[in-house]
Amino acid sequence: MKYGDLTGKIIGCAMKVHGALGSGFQEVIYQRALAIEMQKQNLSFCREMEMTIFYDNIQIGIRRVDFFVEDIIMVELRAVSELSDLHLNQAINYLEAYKLPIGLLINFGSKSLTFKRVYNTSHPDNRTLI
Repeated sequence: MKYGDLTGKIIGCAMKVHGALGSGFQEVIYQRALAIEMQKQNLSFCREMEMTIFYDNIQIGIRRVDFFVEDIIMVELRAVSELSDLHLNQAINYLEAYKLPIGLLINFGSKSLTFKRVYNTSHPDNRTLI
């Protein structure tokens, strides 16, 4: 899978953080720890990057992405007991709005780390997924 090595590296960083901290902290604590782990792995990223949302070529809002890694992968963090369809739909909407091919939705709130790779099926890199 395209970007598999990169997403695997990010997930590995998240597993290390979850292994050290467990569940029960606020999202911002995991965000800070994940930034440290990704730096150790020499991943380039922007944290809480503001991205503009357009409708009909008119700016209608700004959203912050938890991480934008290697200029290609959006990473959204959660610290909830269970991921819901709402979380998944939000991540997919972000990918489509930002025209990104892939993202990660990572949840630190459950006993075991959970994550989902999310895809923008309209992105040219994902034509084979359709």
